[in-house]
Amino acid sequence: MQKRKANLYKVGQKETFNVSRSKIDFFLECPQCFWLDRRLGITRPEMPGWSLNSAVDALLKNEFDLLREQKKPHQLMIQAGIDAVPFSHPDLAIWRDDFNKKLGATFLHQKTNLNICGIVDDVWQNTKTGELHIVDYKSTSTNYPISLDSQYKLGYKRQMEIYQWIFKKMGHKVSPIGYFFFANGQKNLPAFNGRLEFKNSIIPYHGNDEWIEPAILEIKKCLDSDNIPESGKNCQHCAYRSLIQKESFRTQISLI
Repeated sequence: MQKRKANLYKVGQKETFNVSRSKIDFFLECPQCFWLDRRLGITRPEMPGWSLNSAVDALLKNEFDLLREQKKPHQLMIQAGIDAVPFSHPDLAIWRDDFNKKLGATFLHQKTNLNICGIVDDVWQNTKTGELHIVDYKSTSTNYPISLDSQYKLGYKRQMEIYQWIFKKMGHKVSPIGYFFFANGQKNLPAFNGRLEFKNSIIPYHGNDEWIEPAILEIKKCLDSDNIPESGKNCQHCAYRSLIQKESFRTQISLI
């Protein structure tokens, strides 16, 4: 575990407190780990960065930015029957966090004084309705059909719904239909030849953000409490901490 001093929540503070999309997901996964992280600065061990995923994201942004300038849809969008083009807006660079401020699109939730933020990959605008479609790029490498059906992809869905909620709160007309643009690295080619090839696909998702407002209120209640909350039901990190504490106690007993 690591301890971080900056950006901690203080009960009664007047300043707004940033809660990112990933921290909301963190809270839903395990309130105890979230509380330790946001109140005490005790973080989970950090995962290494995914350089290849970041490279794919950057290349997809370049590809769609070119289409944005041309006001044209991507060929896959045409094939999927999506009546939209990449959305042009002066704040797009802010929403995508091109300035590395770790915020992205933001909305201040007045009731809790929590600044809800999320960094989006892209936004498309429907050419018929004018609605915005939130778009998230995903990189993977699998021989199985691309879908949103697996358990761990519940996080993908919540991610999309939080982005949709933020943009609606910012005053935009947002479609409940968002899109995941999957880049699937092919591993069954006869040779590498210094080139990684991808098969791309677009998966639509109909979001439902009704859970977000209650979740924000619960997050505020958690932050304001001086009592450590219960662990998440399936939190492996809490289970590991508990095991270490038990083994440490047994060791101390055996040395007496």
